[in-house]
Amino acid sequence: LPAATTAVYKQWIPNTNFETASNWDNGRVPCARDVVHFEKDKVVSVFVRSPHALTDMYLPLTGEFVLAAGAAFTAFDGSWDPGCDSGGTVRFADAEQHAWFDPTLWQDVLPSGELKAAGPIFSVDEERVPCRYDDVIFQPQTSFRVNTDSSQPVIHLRSISIMGQELNTPSSWTGYLGGPSAPLQFHGNGTLQVTGTGCPDKSGCACGNALDGPRICAALLRASGRQCPEPACQSPLQPLGHCCGVCGATINLDFTPDFDLQKYQDRLVQELLSQPKYSGVQMAISKVHKAQTFLGIMSRSATPLIQIVLIDDKAGVQAGTAAEQLATDIMESIAQHGEALGISSGKMEVATGSTASGQVGSHPVSRITVGTVMGLLFSLLLLGGILFLYRKGKLRLPVLRLPQPWHRLEDPVSPAPASDKGFDNPVFNVEPPDADLGEERPKDLQVFYLNPLYDASETET
Repeated sequence: LPAATTAVYKQWIPNTNFETASNWDNGRVPCARDVVHFEKDKVVSVFVRSPHALTDMYLPLTGEFVLAAGAAFTAFDGSWDPGCDSGGTVRFADAEQHAWFDPTLWQDVLPSGELKAAGPIFSVDEERVPCRYDDVIFQPQTSFRVNTDSSQPVIHLRSISIMGQELNTPSSWTGYLGGPSAPLQFHGNGTLQVTGTGCPDKSGCACGNALDGPRICAALLRASGRQCPEPACQSPLQPLGHCCGVCGATINLDFTPDFDLQKYQDRLVQELLSQPKYSGVQMAISKVHKAQTFLGIMSRSATPLIQIVLIDDKAGVQAGTAAEQLATDIMESIAQHGEALGISSGKMEVATGSTASGQVGSHPVSRITVGTVMGLLFSLLLLGGILFLYRKGKLRLPVLRLPQPWHRLEDPVSPAPASDKGFDNPVFNVEPPDADLGEERPKDLQVFYLNPLYDASETET
């Protein structure tokens, strides 16, 4: 039962059916007088629901036609065909551009495949694409072709349903990949792998699409004009896993092993989001991994936390104000019941049309944060005490003097000679020549040692 309630089903939207008008370059299904062209070097899988009469058809070198019961192709016999007075050349559209990591090509559905009704819960952009524990559905009686290019070596999924057949074990998926249709339906460097298992942690599981975040955002911005919409607030918030900034509020929760993500989401919906004053507010809640930084240096490790994103439908200076009020109510609830819910701390940030984004408050402060702050304060007090005692003269610190290289450049001070003889040079070990020590030397000649290779009498003339 818990796995069934928390399972998420995402359905692929595009198809390559013959009867889908958007799959043809002129926006209509070919009729009897038309000549149908499939590009010879394009790989396609085409599902055909009904019979069709055509004047001519050029087929691709690699592809397949999947015919439903009663579907067929026949040659046009020249009889009158209503709605097809003048024939022409109709080309099948290129399906190569449909990418797995394009959020606009997926929709949330119920296990039966029916479209899920819109509600107060939404997903950040990375989670609009199937996550590693989600179930993927390709609509029955439809053909498709999807590009699985990815920055991940393997794209994990709980299950995949194709043509009404659910493949929910590794062996069943491997068997399907060995069939003739899989290479025509999936292409790209990403490898899909079915695990058959849901999220094993009641506190939730991270989506697993962070590595393909840039790919997801590029596809989303390409569909919306290659730039994010201009937000109403000056400094919008940037939630993890979301491509564009938002006005509203975010709450990051630190949790304990007792935390249950699904139960907490249901509690917020029933007690707060269901109130009439919050009818225009939407919430996204999921587990994410936030990179840790210390003194501006990013650590390789990432800390799991629960991220709540709140946005509303207000505009102008009122943008984000309802979301801010809801975030305040959530923080008050955490202050009262956080320990019982398995929440150890929470931090809120807001950005509205009238204020810039910033941290509003946190409750309670985690023990790790308290320990870090107290340690820094103790270190500062210790250093301050040492400095105070030193300036008062009550504490003497040892001074270590090191020879400085620039001292060697100063002129040496002439030593006071113990005798006129100077000193013996141990390198040469030569006795100085006999000299009259009482002879008066010129005043401007200063000799501090005797050089055995130099004779001063030889220079006198």
